[in-house]
Parts: sequence; structure tokens; C-alpha cells
Amino acid sequence: MPHVLVLNASYEPLGVVPLRRALVLVLENKAQCLEESGAFMHSATRTIPAPSVVRLKRFVRVPYRGPVPLTRRALFARDGGRCMYCGGVATSVDHVIPKSRGGQHAWENVVASCRRCNHVKADRHLLELGWRLRHKPAPPTGLAWRIIGTGHRDPRWLPYLQPFGADDAMARIDGISA
Repeated sequence: MPHVLVLNASYEPLGVVPLRRALVLVLENKAQCLEESGAFMHSATRTIPAPSVVRLKRFVRVPYRGPVPLTRRALFARDGGRCMYCGGVATSVDHVIPKSRGGQHAWENVVASCRRCNHVKADRHLLELGWRLRHKPAPPTGLAWRIIGTGHRDPRWLPYLQPFGADDAMARIDGISA
């Protein structure tokens, strides 16, 4: 089922919801459709264009949002779907400092890697192998990462996510299929 970007009344991205939920928000006059997906939803009496982006009519106060959650999908998006050791296609997750040697499962210690590099590295430090990381791992920042980390993307969302750090994020994941 397609997903829809939900914006606050202030155009701040709040999240991604299924098309059905977005349609209910629009029909109950709680949100307005800003972008249409090009598809149509049919009922017995009406035909309604399916939304791609909706904006809530009333401002919703969002509590403090902590750091972006570390998920496999968000990690692959941060690293552009590429191995941080050789640049090949990433298929696995690797801890730079192995967990067995005290490494944490945190943004600063986790990278995407190809199966071969992950197997060769195994339970060793990079210095033992003479390897270098292509980029220093760091947690992603910006509201757009919360949306992109879900794995649901639509090019029509980009203008609404750009002010919140989506340019960098979308550039990194351009090669990844949603």
C-alpha cells in the first residue's frame, strides 16, 4: 500500500502514514492534500485523488524527539547502500570496534559493509588489518532522516523535506531502491 507524507500545520514533517489513514484525515477535514499521487480512490458515490503529501489543518505539538533511531534501513540510507570499507554494494551491518571487544551498537560504531569485507574483518580492529573507513560514521541529523529512515520515499516529498536536511540524505540513497 502506498504511503503519504504528513506535515504539521507549520509544514514540519511529522511522519509517514498509509494512504488509507491520510485519506481519512482529508475526508474528515483534518488535513488538506498538498500533492496528489496521480492515482484515484473510488467509492460508490465519489472519486477522490489519492494524496502523496498532506498538511494538518491544526498545529500538533510534537514532544522532544531524541536521536534518529538506529535501524538497518536508516544505516543503509546513511551509508548510501555502499560498503564503508571497499565501496561495493552493502549487504550486512558491521561494528567498527567489534562488540566482543567492547564496541557499542551505536551510530558512531556501526557501518554498512559487503558480506566479503564483513567476513574478512571478522572480530578484528581496522588497525590490525590496515584498513580505513571511507567516511567516519556519525549519527544522521535532521527531521528528514526520520522520514527517510522508514524506507518509504516519493520524489514529490523532496520539496517538503529539503529545509529539514533531505538534500544530503536523498543524495546518499539515490542509488538505493525503496
